[in-house]
Amino acid sequence: MYIPNHFQFQDNGEKIAFMKRYSFATIVTTKDNLPIATQLPFFIDDRSDKLVLISHFAKANEQHKYIEDNISLVIFSEPHAYISPANYNKRESVPTWDYIAVHAYGKAKILEDEVAKEAVLEQMILFYEEDYLQQWVSLNDRFKKGMMKGIVAFEIEITDLQGQKKLSQNKTETEKHRIAENLSKSKNMAERDIADYIKKL
Repeated sequence: MYIPNHFQFQDNGEKIAFMKRYSFATIVTTKDNLPIATQLPFFIDDRSDKLVLISHFAKANEQHKYIEDNISLVIFSEPHAYISPANYNKRESVPTWDYIAVHAYGKAKILEDEVAKEAVLEQMILFYEEDYLQQWVSLNDRFKKGMMKGIVAFEIEITDLQGQKKLSQNKTETEKHRIAENLSKSKNMAERDIADYIKKL
């Protein structure tokens, strides 16, 4: 990832917090030197000294066949906003885009064991909708095993974590304030999120 000095994250902790907030990401893997990609929800496990991403493919998705032999890239990218040159003090200005993105690299391990598969699903449930766990646990084993036969669970130990937050840091304080105020009035949630991030700088 190309990361200008102005747009660097403070540390990995800040990147991980962003990944947890915007955890529906794109996993990219190569097949015969061509990229293939799938959008998946991820559970981000940073409870130990390792950063591990956990998710699952539909078994019919062929991408799972290539994730153990190749490095995968998982792209976390959600809020973004068009920035009009009307926000700038100088007439000699051009439009741009503010955004935040994190790129996580690692080689995946497929979790074959049924107990491990169920643990993955329960981790996902606890992260995304804790109240559903009781319903999931109460479902009959035949149904749950049938569901688990249709997925390929995996985990990726992250070996490289890169990120960029382009939030008009290279603009004047007046311009940044103007951009944040204008975006905060938008009907678009992503633009309002970008406004919040700019205000927190």
